[in-house]
Amino acid sequence: MHQTPEFTAPQFFEDPAAALAQAQRLYDQSIDFLRAALREFVAGRPFEGQRVRACYPFVRLHSHSVSRQEAGLHNRLSYGFVAGPGRYETTLTRPDLFADYYLEQFRLLMANHGGRLEVGISAQPIPIHFSFAEHDHVEGEMDAARRALMRDVFDLPDLAVMDDGIANGTHEPAPGEPLPLALFTGARVDYSLQRLRHYTGTAPEWFQNFVLFTNYQFYIDEFIRLGHAEMADPASDYIAFVEPGNLITRRTGLGAEAIDALGKALPRLPQMPAYHLLRADRSGLTMVNIGVGPANAKTITDHIAVLRPHAWLMLGHCAGLRNGQQLGDYVLAHAYVREDHVLDEELPLWVPIPALAEIQVALETAVADVTGMPPSELKRIMRTGTVASTDNRNWELLPTRNVPSTPQRRFSQSRAVALDMESATIAANGFRFRVPYGTLLCVSDKPLHGEIKLPGMANHFYRERVDQHLRIGIRAIELLRQGGVDQLHSRKLRSFAEVAFQ
Repeated sequence: MHQTPEFTAPQFFEDPAAALAQAQRLYDQSIDFLRAALREFVAGRPFEGQRVRACYPFVRLHSHSVSRQEAGLHNRLSYGFVAGPGRYETTLTRPDLFADYYLEQFRLLMANHGGRLEVGISAQPIPIHFSFAEHDHVEGEMDAARRALMRDVFDLPDLAVMDDGIANGTHEPAPGEPLPLALFTGARVDYSLQRLRHYTGTAPEWFQNFVLFTNYQFYIDEFIRLGHAEMADPASDYIAFVEPGNLITRRTGLGAEAIDALGKALPRLPQMPAYHLLRADRSGLTMVNIGVGPANAKTITDHIAVLRPHAWLMLGHCAGLRNGQQLGDYVLAHAYVREDHVLDEELPLWVPIPALAEIQVALETAVADVTGMPPSELKRIMRTGTVASTDNRNWELLPTRNVPSTPQRRFSQSRAVALDMESATIAANGFRFRVPYGTLLCVSDKPLHGEIKLPGMANHFYRERVDQHLRIGIRAIELLRQGGVDQLHSRKLRSFAEVAFQ
């Protein structure tokens, strides 16, 4: 026998805000129902023969024409419309967290297609683990035997409904199944929200719409210093700085909020710690130390992608491959050689990863602004070219004699100017998930020319260059923000029959 919330019939809405409010009501009804049942289960109430189920809300669009409404046409946007006639649908989660995002998508759909949006309860169950409140740890209150009974009573996460087929372009709806409205279903989003807590040590609520990735702690140390300096400035545009453990520092002049008391210092840093400089409109900065290697780069971007950021940039160190480069020179990637081997199944190697003009211009302008060099002189310190990313940190040690191909030969044939382990992965996942991306690296060694990293030299070099490099990245984000996010979401990232949601 199933226990479910009281059924609510689907309703049609002509007002985007009213549609969002209904989605919020339905979601809250499902979550409240699951949490109440879970409290009874933890308390020991018998549930023999009973199954508790609550489902995600859905939003549905019925389109009857290929054309869009002239009055609502947004020519510059690469999203906000469906490809043709049909029934389009997606499940929704956390309407509180995604309120602004959902409202904008609803508004664009109505502007472009007119008519009404249908909101109701789907048939997709909400896994019980995704119903926990941010600071709930109810599983820890049950013994192993009681935890094992959970699958007999509640729905657990089902990986079969969380795959990335929509984003990968491989999803084929079954006969009678609606076409997708979004890249991610509610369950897929919830899965990533849980993973973000685990990997970064911060709640998804703190993530901002512009993200910087780095592969060195030096950058994080400088970002922390900058974050606290901004909080000491009452005129700063940033309102709070959040560190792992959800430790919140409010800007001078702003009072503490109730949620601040829930933060606590972690006994150890998580695998990929995140730090957040918050703006009131979520257009601030998030910085994540992804560590070394393409596996981490793929993992974190797989999950941050569900937050639908406006851009992510990679700032890190690289091996310079050209004799004319100097330690400390910058490399602005305009193409990538992918030898990372972590995305080959999802994004075949024959797929090109294009440079995005808006990102490239912002990064180049930022280098000029921060260094004070005129554009005509930038080539002395910055090279634009192909960046190769490998999953083999010791590629230099591979045999070079009597082998059909070597890394050196491939990098030379590709015209690569720099090598690292993460940039191509971050760019490729940005392309895959329709998140604008860019890469600015700093040359820290030249292994092909005998200039390898030595501890003392490396430490001196990092401290000397990190501050400038980070300020360049932040300046690039400022330029992108000032230029307007509508300019960022390039048509280069959209497929033939693209989903409507950004």
